[in-house]
Amino acid sequence: MPRNTLTVAAVQMRVGEDIEENAGKAVAKLKELSARGVDVAAFQEGFLYGYSCRPAFWNRLDPKRLPTAEARVVRACKRYGIAAILGTAHMEETTRYNSLLVIGKDGSVRGRYGKIHLAGEKWCQPSQHLPIYSICGVQCCFIICHDVRYPELVRLPAAAGAKVCFFCSCESTLESEWKLSAYNAMPISRATENGIYVVMANAPAHADDLHAGSSSHGESKVIHPDGNVIEEAGFFTEEDVVCALDLEAATGGVARRAVNDETALREWMKAGLELVDLVPATANGRARRKKVRA
Repeated sequence: MPRNTLTVAAVQMRVGEDIEENAGKAVAKLKELSARGVDVAAFQEGFLYGYSCRPAFWNRLDPKRLPTAEARVVRACKRYGIAAILGTAHMEETTRYNSLLVIGKDGSVRGRYGKIHLAGEKWCQPSQHLPIYSICGVQCCFIICHDVRYPELVRLPAAAGAKVCFFCSCESTLESEWKLSAYNAMPISRATENGIYVVMANAPAHADDLHAGSSSHGESKVIHPDGNVIEEAGFFTEEDVVCALDLEAATGGVARRAVNDETALREWMKAGLELVDLVPATANGRARRKKVRA
């Protein structure tokens, strides 16, 4: 029987370039949130490496550090029985991606989502993969920061059955005031134009230094499929936005109509669904892929 609720947490926390320290913070937070009954916790973009874009950081980085830190978080998920969406980066052969690691409650790695539309990062490459992963039995999709400006990255997975979109970001700081209206509008639009939940985990601002690395404007939030913000964090606070999602409200009806209504775009939208990689988890935590059909 499909589950009716999913308790999520959007974690808003300050991190720096110390990968091991950041992993320790994630482990402690997972323990805390598990005790509060949270099913899945989402951490901001680049959480493990402090969203550093400094060339010196990446040029000197020991390639073993991020995978080792990820393994600590994976073990914590299994130990505490909580799923996680973790901002990190990973290598595929010689190519690096700014990515999210998707971890199940049993410590199984569901897969990764790589940022598709970069925002000027020179140290990574754009991903070519648009997946849906099953987390706690719920089909979920993902976007990272600048990706939110491209509605099709949520529309297509929502039409394919995703009920929750995890949006992990480290957006511009409060000094970029002209961006704040759009930052508020876009995740709300992605929710209501598709009929799914959006769980946004963003980095907080630093009250004493708006230029600080890995800082943003906060306002992590959970958005209902009708477009209303259920809960929202502050600009400067380190806090967790925790909500129990009524999954029956995530109908995806608007997204499906975009595919199924008899319009001039119908066949084009159906072709787009072929790009979505539906990866449901099996009982033993392994995944099997199947193509999406309209």
